[in-house]
This record gives sequence, structure tokens and C-alpha cells, in this order.
Amino acid sequence: MTDRVGRVLDAAHLDRLIKAYDVRGVVPDDLSPQIARLVGAAFAHVVRASTADGGPGTVVVGQDMRPSGPELVAAFADGVASQGVDVLEIGLASTDELYYAAGSLDLPGAMFTASHNPAQYNGIKLCRAGASPVGQDTGLREIRDLVLAWSAAGIPAHDGPVGTVTSRDLLTDYSAFLNALVPLGASRHLDVVVDAGNGMGGHTVPAVLAGLPLSVTPLFFELDGTFPNHEANPIEPANMRDLQAKVLETGADLGLAFDGDADRCFVVDERGEIVDPSTLTALIAARELAKHPGATVIHNLITSAAVPEIVRENGGTPVRTRVGHSFIKATMAETGAVFGGEHSGHFYFRDFWRADSGMLAALHTMAALGETPGATTLSSLLAEYSRYASSGEINTIVTDQQAVIAAIKSTYGSQDGVTLDELDGLTVSGPDGWWFNVRPSNTEPLLRLNVEGADDAQMAAVRDAALAIIRGGAA
Repeated sequence: MTDRVGRVLDAAHLDRLIKAYDVRGVVPDDLSPQIARLVGAAFAHVVRASTADGGPGTVVVGQDMRPSGPELVAAFADGVASQGVDVLEIGLASTDELYYAAGSLDLPGAMFTASHNPAQYNGIKLCRAGASPVGQDTGLREIRDLVLAWSAAGIPAHDGPVGTVTSRDLLTDYSAFLNALVPLGASRHLDVVVDAGNGMGGHTVPAVLAGLPLSVTPLFFELDGTFPNHEANPIEPANMRDLQAKVLETGADLGLAFDGDADRCFVVDERGEIVDPSTLTALIAARELAKHPGATVIHNLITSAAVPEIVRENGGTPVRTRVGHSFIKATMAETGAVFGGEHSGHFYFRDFWRADSGMLAALHTMAALGETPGATTLSSLLAEYSRYASSGEINTIVTDQQAVIAAIKSTYGSQDGVTLDELDGLTVSGPDGWWFNVRPSNTEPLLRLNVEGADDAQMAAVRDAALAIIRGGAA
């Protein structure tokens, strides 16, 4: 098969397009309607083959505001229906709204989004019934192989009627579900600035926050997949400046920033300072443990050391995992954990089918502040959850990543009191509390460094020593 731009679809193309956790690429060069149709047919085949009774079932499909979405969704739905599987389209949605649909309806799902990537990108996040993730080891590799085979031989004809395509709006149901999980009815009134970044937060925030004791100042709520104001990627500090300035200008109690598909949330306090996601992880963990005493909480290995400390102080059991949502969700399933947090701004909830929801994290933050006396500020509320100094993630282009990691092991492995851990990349921990982790990127020739120390001076010293080794082997 040739795609819209006349290229033969081959294994190398699919390996660029189908990542570890999703399908993502430039439209139409990487991801065309023809490929979306193949992915839809392959996904239907995989989820149909896995149903208990072998019945045709239904796939629920949502999309973000990118201009390429409608055509890709139509092609994907056609591919699903070609295999005798029905399609339920929920239209414009955040990724966590799609997870709500897959969880509440117990259906496999597909979300068309490229998250925080620039406008020319689009992609597909897939899940099984109950919002269980689909990654390379849980169906995505099989889908990739079917797409490759069918691109040459054609999609096999289904022995029976094709599936139907119907539509349903779930935004009101989704909003009610989240507000039942984290009610703000008894909260004091808060002034909140929300930066949707022209992404799906502009669609979901008005519905979820309607009627709550909040005054909301909206920034960039217009749905626009060309991102005319700034990239919808709040992990980059430059994309938080508009929110920080508006919080200070209006004297708001806090600010919220969502990424393009609104599954991640970042917070700004009343001083205009960005709140570390590890601090939010610790806060939400304490709140969930108050509801579920003795429960397990998952955190990845680059969250602050304060997180497991606070989990233990609140009677919970912390469990450390690799970076990445598939590891978080799998470990939550294995342990029955009530909550999981990542330093990237993803927050996972057992009561939300172990899926991530930026909106739930936002509601928890506002509820925690709203339950305090009127003089309490967000920065003072969070002070007990922020204990150490961190570097944030520092990326360096490195040609021979393993050689640099070996050099770090050689340097630190012989030092007294220093421990090495290779759960994910290399974590080096010192006897007086400092640690750093260095991990290769899965998709780029980068090494990612995260450092934490007791204070800014210690953190900076550890950071600079590690960077000297990394940059000595840089490209």
C-alpha cells in the first residue's frame, strides 16, 4: 500500500510511527487516513479476539481539537467497522474523558491526540475495556504487525455485517463523575486562573467547574489545534509564563495549566511560582490515604524523596516504579494501589480505573486549599510537602549513552556510602541524602538527568559533577 504522499508503507515507517505506548507522527507524512483505517481494523481484530465470547463488541472513539482529527477518526472508524465491530464516537474530548468512557462503559477505546506535540502532529492512544492501557507488550506490537501485513495484502473481509457508527455526548456524565470523586461543595471561595493552551481543557474545564465555589479567569480556552498563543506543554517553563503573570495580575489563589489533551495538570501558587509535581503527588497521596488508610501509593523513581516519606508518615506503603504510564498502571493493578504520581504531571487514580486525570489532580488541589481557613495560601499549605531541592530534568545530546552511564558507574561505584540502582537507567544515591538519576531517552539520542539534594547548594554541586561526566561524553 502507498499512503497519501505516495510512499510504500514499510516496517521502518511503522517503527517511527508506533511508539512504546501510542501511535504518533506528522500528518499526513507519518500518519495518514489510510494508515488510520489500517490501525482501526487491526485494533478491532485484536480487541475482538480478546473478548470472552468472541462477540463483535464496540470501540469508543474521541478526538482532540487538531484540524486533522475528523478525517483520521472517520478513517479509523471505517477500519473498525470493516471488522464487524461497532463504533461509539464521543466527539471532542480530553484523554481522561475517553478513559472515563472506556471505564464506565467497559469498552475498548481510541483517543486521537498528539498531546503536547506541535500542530502538525496527531496520534492515537489505545486502551482495552476498563481503560486498561495498550502498549508494545499488551497489543500494540500485534497491531503494528497486522498493519504491516494488511498494507500489502489488504484488510481481510469480515464474514458478516459491518459495524455501525453512532455518537454520544459524555461530557456531562464525565463531569458529574469527577465531582463526585472530589467534591468541592464545602470549599471556601477560590479565585483560579486556568490556562487551557487552546487545548481540550477549554472544552472540559467549563463543564467540570460549573457551579463550584470558584471564580475562574480563563486563558486560551478557544479550541485551536494550531496553538496560536503557546505550545500546550506546561512542563516547559516558557509555556507557563502567561499563567504566572495572570495569577499575579489578578491576585488569584492559584493557577492551573493543562496540556493539549488535558490529561496532565500543572499548578502555580499565589506567588506565581510553579509547584513541583512531586509536591502535588505528596499532597494527593496524603488526601487519598486519609480516605483509604494503609493503602499503597505508587511513585516513579524520579519523584522527590519526600513522596515516599510522606506516604509512610500518613500510614501508607510507597512502591517505586520505572518512569512511564504503563509501569505505573501495571504496578497499581498488581498492588491495588489507590494512587500513583509521576514527576511529568501525570496522576493516576484507582477510583478512575487506574487511569491518569489532570482534572482530578486539579480538583484535589483546589479542594485541599478550599478546606483550609481563608488566610491560608497555597504556598503555605504545600510547604510541608516540599522538602528538598531538585534540578528538574536536564537533557543532553549524547552519542554513546551507555558509555557515559558506564563512566558514571565507574566514578561513583567506588565511593564510600554511595549506592547504585539500575531499575531505570542509573540512580546514584549518596550517604547524606542526595541522589540523581540518568536515563536514556527511548526515542532520541539524549540522556535525561534529574538531581535532588537537601538544599540548593548540595543539589547544584551534585548536578554539576554529574553534568561534567555527561557532557564530557556529549555529541
